Amino acid sequence: MKVAGAHAVVTGAGSGIGAALARRLARAGAARVVVADLDADAAARTAAEIASPPTQSAAEVVAVEVDVGREEEVGRLVDGAEEAGGPVDLFCSNAGVAGPYGGPEVGDAEWQRTWEINVMAHIWAARRLLPGMLERRRGHLSSTASAAGLLANPGLMPYSVTKHAAVAVAEWLAITYGGPASGVEFSCFCPQGVATPMLETWREEDPSARIIGASGETITPDDAAEALVAGIEAGRFLVLSHPEVETYMQRKAADPPRWLAGMQRFQAEIDRAREG
Repeated sequence: MKVAGAHAVVTGAGSGIGAALARRLARAGAARVVVADLDADAAARTAAEIASPPTQSAAEVVAVEVDVGREEEVGRLVDGAEEAGGPVDLFCSNAGVAGPYGGPEVGDAEWQRTWEINVMAHIWAARRLLPGMLERRRGHLSSTASAAGLLANPGLMPYSVTKHAAVAVAEWLAITYGGPASGVEFSCFCPQGVATPMLETWREEDPSARIIGASGETITPDDAAEALVAGIEAGRFLVLSHPEVETYMQRKAADPPRWLAGMQRFQAEIDRAREG
């Protein structure tokens, strides 16, 4: 779909990819951009940036506080956007959390919170938006997942599992509701390393992060937003900001045992770094 003239909503837009995406959509000519974030002050700062030089967009920009880990909050976000600005054309379900380090030993409450934000938020948005989009035969649902959703993220089981699920949700929606006849489009964004506050915090707190960080290029949020908007406008389902991710996917599919062995060696390096 073309961004110009669109009514767009971006979650997790207070910082990182979400903030860069909101700015990029405004520059691309979106008519209205709803900047949604759990941190109301951060959302307001992003909205102010869009309204000021160098962006200084003509778009109507609204900042909204929202917890996407609660269905009623997602519903309030969508309803408020449509009441004030008409049907939502583009919904970018971008908010996410890294979740805790570890695997099965992680407590149920932490698993649940990670699941709600990284997976259910996408489902709740689709539940609210799809009926209207299908009726109008117009709309785009974009989900930010991660390269970890296509491959894996050593050390972070809740993150890896929920990002795999986010990819599956986007695929299922595209299979079931996509196609030229419906007029509704879907995209799934799977970046690798992006210099966001979430990544920087993790690198500061976890000594193993330097090994994982060395496994590929870390791009800026603006670069990530550029890749995503280009993918949305080109009608691509799977949007990658790091070309090497496609290579890794091909290796995984071609020889799963070899790929798994390589990931096990990678995990061993991480374990040594954490112990050291």
